[in-house]
This record gives sequence, C-alpha cells and structure tokens, in this order.
Amino acid sequence: MAQVIVRNLEDDIKEALKHRARQHGWSTEEEIRQILRRAVNETPTAPVELGSRIAARFTGTGLDEPLPELRGDEADPMPFDT
Repeated sequence: MAQVIVRNLEDDIKEALKHRARQHGWSTEEEIRQILRRAVNETPTAPVELGSRIAARFTGTGLDEPLPELRGDEADPMPFDT
C-alpha cells in the first residue's frame, strides 16, 4: 500500500475532515481514502461548451419576442424579413 503526505493543509479543512469522519463513524484516514476513491472513480463529465450554454438559455424563447438579457435590459429581436 502507498502512503501520501499532504503538506500545508489548512486547519479548517483538517477539522472538516475530522468532523465528516466522525459523522461516518470511521477514522480521518478512512474518510480521506473514501473521498479519494470517489474522486478517481467518478465518471468525468464533458464540459458544456459556451454555444450549448447559450442555446440552452434561450430554449423555447424563439425569435418573435425580446430576448432576456443577463444585465436586466431587454434586446428587441432582429427582423429577418426584407
């Protein structure tokens, strides 16, 4: 079995780990092992690209009404008829 030493860990993080370990009924070392196991075994999710995020934000809005702006102002839709 390998050993890992973590230096310069903030005191509040150490205390939070101890607290979590007590809640689960095991040692702080076991709590850290459990966290590391979950971290390396979870399936990574692909990052959502900006274009997909923008499209999701306006899904169902359509272009026949003003688009909501994130800063609180509304923009009128651009007319497409010539």
